[in-house]
Amino acid sequence: MIKLLLAALIASTLSAKYTNCEFQNKHYIDVCKKAVKNGVSYNYANKFLLSYFKTQKYDEISWKYLQPRHIKTHKKSEKKANNVLVKHIPKIVLHLQKYKEVYDYSEKKYGVNREIIAAILMKETKLGKIKPTHDAFIVFNTIVVRTDPKTSRQKWLLKMGKTNMVSIITHCYKKGVEPEQCNLPSSYAGAVGIPQFMPNSFVYTDGYKSKHADLTKMEDAIVSASKFLHKKANFSELIKWDKMPNMPKVESEWYDYEHKYENASLVYTENKHGKKYKCFTCKKKDFDYFKEYAKKIMRYNNSSNYAIGVMRLAYDSHYLLSK
Repeated sequence: MIKLLLAALIASTLSAKYTNCEFQNKHYIDVCKKAVKNGVSYNYANKFLLSYFKTQKYDEISWKYLQPRHIKTHKKSEKKANNVLVKHIPKIVLHLQKYKEVYDYSEKKYGVNREIIAAILMKETKLGKIKPTHDAFIVFNTIVVRTDPKTSRQKWLLKMGKTNMVSIITHCYKKGVEPEQCNLPSSYAGAVGIPQFMPNSFVYTDGYKSKHADLTKMEDAIVSASKFLHKKANFSELIKWDKMPNMPKVESEWYDYEHKYENASLVYTENKHGKKYKCFTCKKKDFDYFKEYAKKIMRYNNSSNYAIGVMRLAYDSHYLLSK
């Protein structure tokens, strides 16, 4: 009986016509209005935000791992991941050889080193081997519904959740996908596809010999990640690897520095909120060229350990590939 009532409720919701953005949840009002501003119809936005399967199901695992107490654990995990991934450098080289034509195309179009992109894809999903198990919209809806915006981090989290919900609704509307079928497999943080794009970054997607990019396809993942760094990080000139310092040595020195200073940063002295850092590369001329490109990598992921990991993998892959 309950199942029949639920089915009837869903059917009536999907068949209803909507002409405004009136919701009990004020955050849904914001999401709906911004989606409509993007060209989404009122009817589609309402169907999405009233869908039982999209807004009444919550991702408890995602919510758990997005809490502040897990940040330090994630930081340590990033360092461990870097150490583990070094042994996969031969796989990166094989990958670069397999997709040489695609990398030739993306390097020429966007000016981003193939080794950098391959290293990012290795760190994100082990070149597509790791399959996401969450649903991006449910992840962000959980954030929006559960977040009590009292601290600056909570306010940022709420804003991030809402803007990504808007991006997903807009993305699926433009693709002509019904809300119930708008399923974007993601990480617990809501990142989608092989390159792990947040929905807000779908604007940077680009297909390889196709009009619409599919981030689950390696070719499109390569070109899209290249476009992201080119557009968002102004990465347009290929790294000259002979100008880079010895990356295995730099990585080791960075980990010692990070262990010594709790507020260590690879390239910054402070963040946009005024928080001060102990900068590892600042006032060291030998690291100026490295720092320039490390900052670009940190536009993809702002973790210092992420950036040093990508640079190390790319550096070693370049020299193994050139042998």
